[in-house]
Amino acid sequence: MLRTACQQAKTWQDNNCGELQVAINFSARQFSQPTLHDTVAQVLAETELEPQCLDLELTESTLVENTDAAISTLNTLRELGVRISIDNFGTGYSSLIYLQRFPIDALKIDRSFIQNAANNSKNAAIAIAVIQMTHQLQIQVIAEGVETLEELNF
Repeated sequence: MLRTACQQAKTWQDNNCGELQVAINFSARQFSQPTLHDTVAQVLAETELEPQCLDLELTESTLVENTDAAISTLNTLRELGVRISIDNFGTGYSSLIYLQRFPIDALKIDRSFIQNAANNSKNAAIAIAVIQMTHQLQIQVIAEGVETLEELNF
């Protein structure tokens, strides 16, 4: 999966589609593999994809199973130059201490908070708070599942 996605991104780049990022979701099992760093490094070398074009997405639950090991793994992956994102933020453990401890580049707010945010004050309040907080932490924030113009405008 990783090799195929990286190869496709490189093909698009070579065909003048611009510099883009490809995001890959990793399961807890995949993330805990002791050879993960080597595998990612090898795939990047084989496909010649620039590391900053690869975004590895992990859920909160994957990261909190063993936080010390997760931090170590994230640091080794970041040394490769890849981006790290927390996916589906707000639906799992959502401890704010993780935003401080984990070396991440982006936080993806779960769709459930974006859906109807323009008409649901609770969803809007949570989304706005997360957006403001992540900006203060200098972490990129991404709203997942934006499907309507109203959600885009929000």
